[in-house]
Amino acid sequence: MHVMRLIFFLFLGAFSQWAFAALPIEHWQTPSGARVYFIESRDLPILDISIDFSAGSSTDTREKSGRAAMTLHLLDLGAGGLSEDQIAKALADIGAQLNSHFDQDRAGIALRTLSSTREREQALDIFRRVIQHPEFDAKVMEREKARATAGLSEADTKPGNIADRTLMKMLYGSHPYGLRGSGEIDSVSALQREDLVNLYRSLYSAPDAVVSIMGDVSRAEAEAIAESLTKALTQEKSAYSLPDVVAPVADTKRIAHPATQSHILIAYPGLRRDDPDYFPLLVGNHILGGGAFTSRLMEEIRQKRGLAYSVHSQFSPLRKKGPFEIGLQTRKDQSEEALALTRKVLADFVAGGPTEKELTAAKQNIIGSFPLRIDSNKKIIGYLAMIGFYNLPLTYLDDYVKSVEKVTVPRIKEAFQRRINPAGMVTVVVGAEDKK
Repeated sequence: MHVMRLIFFLFLGAFSQWAFAALPIEHWQTPSGARVYFIESRDLPILDISIDFSAGSSTDTREKSGRAAMTLHLLDLGAGGLSEDQIAKALADIGAQLNSHFDQDRAGIALRTLSSTREREQALDIFRRVIQHPEFDAKVMEREKARATAGLSEADTKPGNIADRTLMKMLYGSHPYGLRGSGEIDSVSALQREDLVNLYRSLYSAPDAVVSIMGDVSRAEAEAIAESLTKALTQEKSAYSLPDVVAPVADTKRIAHPATQSHILIAYPGLRRDDPDYFPLLVGNHILGGGAFTSRLMEEIRQKRGLAYSVHSQFSPLRKKGPFEIGLQTRKDQSEEALALTRKVLADFVAGGPTEKELTAAKQNIIGSFPLRIDSNKKIIGYLAMIGFYNLPLTYLDDYVKSVEKVTVPRIKEAFQRRINPAGMVTVVVGAEDKK
């Protein structure tokens, strides 16, 4: 067994060195001020580009919740003299795709196109219009507001959505991270075109843009592409900044719901994306509840007692402390037992940390699955965008396996004790047991 493990780690080390020696990350700043991250890859005739801005849901206010998401959504629904139908048809004609991504910190839009001259030029022309000249058509906006509010109305009846929404409000209070990204029915209904235009003008600026490029182009071509996509954006850097996250007041809310199962969520402010405790917490969480059937929570709650089909824990790192969350579903009549056991497993783990055996298994699992996280251009450019947006080291991917290997039992225990207070968690139970 020892020999097989040695061969396994040697193989992974060789893989990592080969993969990133072949795909080095290049970084520069455009004349317009945008930061660019580039990987040249000639294996496939494909070009991937992602542009991110600090225009996520945390830039909203309670009165204008949903504004940032709606702004991003409307970028490609009419831009630079082209209607949404014309944009869709032009992209389909060349087999190109536009996709957006959005969270508390980021608003971004990504292009995938063939790298051949005709297809690339047509795709980039559309992408330039979308990024730099969105029209925010009033009629289109009213239609999308109606769709959004209908979706919110339906979401507000579902136990999982109710639990998520309640949890984030309890966890973050008045901090912008507590706002629902898609907004609230009243706030979305009240949005005006001017709200979107103002947000776009203030936050979609060249100095705040992070351009990630991967694919079948040269460095010189990538430089020209990045500049052409950002030069018409405003040159004024946004003054927006996020407040720090404070620990919540420990509380448990039990919400009645006709669902047959109870939805249980437990949370605490976790870690930042650039947190020095990132890897100890990553590996520790894999042992606690992120490692599927090998995790402690799954073993205690499902395997031994059959209290839930599935239970998970996860860290969601952000610019400020993102949530650490444990979630499960269980029968209403056993919800209190499941909740008590979940809290006990967490408290025991924070107090005592993992065993060496658990640590070894977790490292093998995380390191063994790492090649699957970077086995396509689409996955790699996702990492590239994250590295750029959060100003992580260019060697982040090279260092990933090494950082996991360096994690020890004491480091996990110390990190969890510093960061997670089991007695200070907020808890939501939607579909609580009926008390008669």
